[in-house]
Amino acid sequence: MIATPASGSVRVAARAAADVPIALRCVGLVKRYGDVIAVDGLDLEVHTGECFGLLGPNGAGKTTTIEILEGLNTPDAGEVEVLGRRWATDADHLRQRLGIQLQETQLNEKLTVAELLRLFRSFYGQGPTVGELIASVGLESKRDAWYGKLSGGQKQRLALACALAGDPDLLFLDEPTTGLDPQSRRQLWDLLAQYKQRGRTVMITTHYMDEAQVLCDRVAIVDQGKVIALGTPVELIASLGAEHVVDFALAEGRTLPAVDALTRLPGVRRASVQDNRGTLIVSHLHEALPALLASVADADAFTLLTTHSATLEDVFVALTGRQLRDT
Repeated sequence: MIATPASGSVRVAARAAADVPIALRCVGLVKRYGDVIAVDGLDLEVHTGECFGLLGPNGAGKTTTIEILEGLNTPDAGEVEVLGRRWATDADHLRQRLGIQLQETQLNEKLTVAELLRLFRSFYGQGPTVGELIASVGLESKRDAWYGKLSGGQKQRLALACALAGDPDLLFLDEPTTGLDPQSRRQLWDLLAQYKQRGRTVMITTHYMDEAQVLCDRVAIVDQGKVIALGTPVELIASLGAEHVVDFALAEGRTLPAVDALTRLPGVRRASVQDNRGTLIVSHLHEALPALLASVADADAFTLLTTHSATLEDVFVALTGRQLRDT
């Protein structure tokens, strides 16, 4: 179901799934830091067995939200239910059923990979063996290496292994692939896919839109502490009403056409201009591109002219006018 608010922004509402158990629910979540409202009346439901992505720019409230859901932070208002339980009364039970990988993990640099995983495994009543955890993240060759000697990617994989030490029903991952090389990212994606195939639930925050499109069954885009769009990646991209995006820029001293003029070009659904750069969201690229070139008249004026298929990042830009990586 697609709904368009009066403001003109695009919002996609998730389909009802009454027959799917709810792994995680929050209603009216609020968190303030002085005069700053980090989370502003946020509502979410995560279904059992899905990978749910929380997307947004730095400062949008993602990490604060996920810390509250993990029981690491206390909301000023609102209700949180995790695996059918509440932190106020069932904290010990929940800690045995959750796995958490924080945005940054600092461990003792003089302990080995095996020693650290043995320590984390001791916190839980059940779970994989240390050897199984090491193998699951591909660190067999680093079993006896000190934590301080690991590369950044190896440390991230070890942090994930620590989060999996109790064979959790619900796994929280806060920016798990930041700083990883492409091969390490792919390895982590494969590991999460295997975990989800066992009917487990994942909640992930990420700045990487390709990652969200590969991993997530549904995503919520958050800005200024509120959910501004919710749905599957396909639904959110389809909500743009267009398949392609054209980015262009003109040489210094050249004037871009006005937004109204760009919007009236054939095949263009939406247009925006910032500084000396413009973006067109188009439904018919074969019509829009020649029309854009004609509107500028001098093809040599372009210093940038690229096209790409619409992505989740384009959805966010259409909603907020900002890039997902803006701070």
